Amino acid sequence: MSRLLAFFRLARPHQHIKNVFIILPLFFAGGIKDPQLLIPCLVAFVTFSLTASGIYVLNDLLDAQEDRLHPEKQTRPIASRLIKESEAKLMSFVLIFLGLTLGCVQPGFSLLLLYVFLNVLYSFKLKEIALLDVTVIAVGFVIRLLVGSMVTEVYLSHWIVVMTFLLALFLALAKRRDDLMIHARTGHTVRIAAKGYNLEMLNSAITLLGASVIMVYLQYTTDPEVISRLHTEHLYVTTIFVILGILRYLQITFVAEKSGSPTQVLLRDRFTQINLLIWLFTYGWILYLS
Repeated sequence: MSRLLAFFRLARPHQHIKNVFIILPLFFAGGIKDPQLLIPCLVAFVTFSLTASGIYVLNDLLDAQEDRLHPEKQTRPIASRLIKESEAKLMSFVLIFLGLTLGCVQPGFSLLLLYVFLNVLYSFKLKEIALLDVTVIAVGFVIRLLVGSMVTEVYLSHWIVVMTFLLALFLALAKRRDDLMIHARTGHTVRIAAKGYNLEMLNSAITLLGASVIMVYLQYTTDPEVISRLHTEHLYVTTIFVILGILRYLQITFVAEKSGSPTQVLLRDRFTQINLLIWLFTYGWILYLS
C-alpha cells in the first residue's frame, strides 16, 4: 500500500488544480452551462493532467539530489528512495505517452506539444536560469488558457491572457522568495536559479505584479467590449475579491513566509478558499443569473 501511495504522490494529483485554467475561458465567456462545450474542456483537463504528471515525475527524477536537501521536498518518493529511478523513468514515459496519445485527436494538440517541449527544457536546463524559470511556468498557464479556448471555440479576452501571465509570475516569484528564506535558515541552496535573485528584488517584483494583476482585472471588468459581449456592466464589483486574494497571498508570503507551494496554499488556507468561492459565486451570479 505504501508503494502504491508513493506512485500516487509522485504523479502530484494535487497539482492538477492548475489545469482548471483550461475551463476558465468557458467560464468567463458565460458558456459553462453548455455540456457540448464543457465536455471537451474536461477531456482536455484529463489530457493535460496525464501529461503534466509525466513532466512532474521527470522533474522530480532530475531534482532528486537537491530535493534531499530541502526540508519538505526530501520526503518526495524519489528523493526518499521509496521509488527507484528506473521505475520513475518508466512512469514518466508512460504518462507523457498517454497524454500525447489522447491529445493528438483534440484541437490544440500543437499547444500540448509546446507545453511538453518547454517543460522538458525547463526540467533539464531552464529551471537553472533566473527569470527564464518563472517565465516558463507563466507561459504554461497561458497555454492552458489557449487550449481551453481552442477546444470550445469560445472567445478569450486578451485581458484574461495578460492577467493569467502576471498572476502566474506573481505566484512563481513568491515561491522563489520561499527558496531564499529556506537558504537563509538552513544554508542550503535548494534551487540553482535562486542565485539569480535576492530578497530586495523579489519583494519589489512580487508587490509590482500583485498590483498589476488587480489593475488588469479591473480593466477587464470595465472594458466596453467585454461589457457589450457579456451584457453586464457589474463585473467590476468582483474586483474586491481579487484585491483580497492578492493581499492575503502577500500576507502569506511576507508575514507567514509560507509561499513555497501555491497549490498547498489553495488547498489549506481557509481565507483563500472562502474568498475564491465568494468570487466564483458573485461572478457567476452576475454573469449567469442577473
